[in-house]
Amino acid sequence: MSKKNTDASGLEIIETPEALAGQINKAEVFFLNNRKVVLGIGGAILLAVAAFGGYRLYIDSQEDAAQIALSGVVYDFEADSLQKALNGSGGNEGLLSIADGYKGTDASNLAHFYAGVALLKQAKFDDAINHLESFSSSDLLVAARAKSLIGDAYLEKNQPAEAISFYQKAADYDKNEYFTPVYLMKLALAQEKANQAKDALSTYKRVIDEFPLSSEVVNAKKYMGLLEGQVGK
Repeated sequence: MSKKNTDASGLEIIETPEALAGQINKAEVFFLNNRKVVLGIGGAILLAVAAFGGYRLYIDSQEDAAQIALSGVVYDFEADSLQKALNGSGGNEGLLSIADGYKGTDASNLAHFYAGVALLKQAKFDDAINHLESFSSSDLLVAARAKSLIGDAYLEKNQPAEAISFYQKAADYDKNEYFTPVYLMKLALAQEKANQAKDALSTYKRVIDEFPLSSEVVNAKKYMGLLEGQVGK
């Protein structure tokens, strides 16, 4: 009988050549008996690898074209030529075309953000929300900005409960002295509109207590005082 040893991990180690040959023989028998299954699995893996490689090559080529298209349209966006930025001009693609036509690319993702901002400025709130929700970013400051803009769109639609949800998300992203107080002030406004006076008071107090050097503190104190007068606190 072959001797077996056990390594530190608890796995059995075959010591003799005869035992090793026996294991190889078992493997050969298994392969012969299950050849179609084994080859089928192997072929599927190779196809999956090839498909992924082809997809990456396609996305890389799309990325180059999308970045070129986006670099041109950003000038229209920054010049506040929103219609041109969204729909394109002079043969150039617009943000809407880039966002939908180059899916999976970084340029498409960024086009969703720009399109959301432009549509929000045009008071096309539902379309703005759709594009901003399609945007994602590993940069927490930009991600928070997108959530805040979605909150703005819902507030404009007179849906303060939805706005509260997104302002809260924006305020919770990567808290900092510059943007968090702004998001908290928007949150408090939405809470007031939703008749959540106590929550709004708590939010104004957060601005005052947690961000005492922020320029938002003056307004936070003012609105907090007005709200306290209304609720009789």
